[in-house]
Amino acid sequence: MEKTGNKIKSLQQAKDQVLEWKSQGKKIVFTNGCFDLLHLGHVDYLEKARSLGDKLVLGLNSDDSVSRFKGQNRPIQDQNSRSRVLAALQSVDLVVFFNEDTPLNLITEILPDVLVKGSDYLAENIVGSDVVKRNGGVVKTIDFVPGYSTSKIIEKIKNT
Repeated sequence: MEKTGNKIKSLQQAKDQVLEWKSQGKKIVFTNGCFDLLHLGHVDYLEKARSLGDKLVLGLNSDDSVSRFKGQNRPIQDQNSRSRVLAALQSVDLVVFFNEDTPLNLITEILPDVLVKGSDYLAENIVGSDVVKRNGGVVKTIDFVPGYSTSKIIEKIKNT
């Protein structure tokens, strides 16, 4: 059994791994996010994303990136904790951090066959969709499990 830490890669390591998988004819799926407090909605989303191909690469927002995007009190869990928990999921094959505000550079470097985000995005507005389509890939959206969000969990904890 592969150790979870072995699934966490630098950008160069991720590129090398994806190239190896592609040489084996594997279909590469990419998604990204903060995944601060892992919940049922996240697990469902990642399983559905993985079902769209052979390997799921997850771009994980660094702590700095999360703070810029979600506010100074986030993330709740640091990037090392978040990456290890995500790497432990059977549906996730590789985790790679990005520190930018968007994963555009990561998508451009990895060139996945399938780019996935939640259905709260329009496919044509998803960052990197043009890069993926230009490379012959497709862009998909996945519906979320209603009632599950990190923000709701944080609010519930605050109000307890």
